[in-house]
Amino acid sequence: MNPRVKTSLLWGAIGVLSFLVLLQGYELLTGYRYSIAVKAGATLVVAVGAPVLSYVGDGVLN
Repeated sequence: MNPRVKTSLLWGAIGVLSFLVLLQGYELLTGYRYSIAVKAGATLVVAVGAPVLSYVGDGVLN
C-alpha cells in the first residue's frame, strides 16, 4: 500500500475516534443526547473528510 494512502487512512481512524470521544464527552457534560442517526451521519462525514483532507494536504505540503 502506498505510504501516503496508509497515512491518510490512519488519520481518518484517529479523526473518527477523536470525534466520537468528544461527542460522548459533550453528551455527558451537557446531558443532551443526540440520536443515533445524527451520530452516524456526523461520524460518516468525519470518516470521509479526514482521510481526504489528509491525503490532499500531504500532497500540497510535499
